[in-house]
Amino acid sequence: MIVSFAMFADAANISQEGKLNILGVFDAVQVAGVPTMHPRAHLVVRFKGTAEDIGTHQVSLRWVNPGGVELWSSDGQVELTTPPPGVAEIDIPLIASIDLPLDLTGAYTMRVFVNGQQRGEVPLYVRSAPPTFVAPPTGMMS
Repeated sequence: MIVSFAMFADAANISQEGKLNILGVFDAVQVAGVPTMHPRAHLVVRFKGTAEDIGTHQVSLRWVNPGGVELWSSDGQVELTTPPPGVAEIDIPLIASIDLPLDLTGAYTMRVFVNGQQRGEVPLYVRSAPPTFVAPPTGMMS
């Protein structure tokens, strides 16, 4: 199995027809300060598998900060069944709605593993908002 694409988005779902819908793709966020939490990001990963990949596969996600420290992880399984006749590749979408802990500014990485081997990564750049300056009122006020 390979990772066809992976990204962060504001929202994602799979329609009744099986279509993958992705809204608000992003690769950077601005925060007031750190540490903080980016709530309800959607990690969208599309795996591609072939008949050689039939069976159960371990999928792991690892959220790593700019200093290389793993802040969050999750493990699960994906089952690939026999494709219909004439179908060479099968798309397997994964949508994870997660809160992303942010403890530093800089480049974060969500690493995607299949059966213990890293197959993809999704970068996210975190920057801190500059402090806002409010000028004092001028002139007389009544």
